[in-house]
Amino acid sequence: MHVRLDDLSGPEIAEFLEGHLADMRRISPPESKHALDLDALRQPEITFWTVWDQASLIGCGALKQLDPHHGEIKSMRTATSHRGKGVASSLLVHMLAVARERGYARVSLETGSMPFFEPARNLYARHGFRPCEPFSQYQPDPNSVFLSLWLEAKTS
Repeated sequence: MHVRLDDLSGPEIAEFLEGHLADMRRISPPESKHALDLDALRQPEITFWTVWDQASLIGCGALKQLDPHHGEIKSMRTATSHRGKGVASSLLVHMLAVARERGYARVSLETGSMPFFEPARNLYARHGFRPCEPFSQYQPDPNSVFLSLWLEAKTS
């Protein structure tokens, strides 16, 4: 398993993200869908990574800078065939290390409140994320769960 920075130009990631968006359209009401498409992920404040098992794309995730001290996890997805095998956890650890290197004090995320999202909520809880109020541009929504992790500064 290898995590790499991705420029979102390959056909594999376009197809992988289309699967993510299709799931979000199927599960979340339109007013509660916060998943980003390829163009939205290509913003300068977003860093995107993919996870590979040799030549197979098995996961992805992004870190968006909300301000110099606060980042947001976006677009976390694991291939169905690799769920429960540590892909998301490895990627999350990688992204949190980057957040610490950047000096973020806090990393937050929005995920769904529906049963489909329970594995994701459990993953984030295992890594120390706790419920928080809506942040950034989000509004209270019964279909959303907002989570944050307060980071300790990296010491050299």
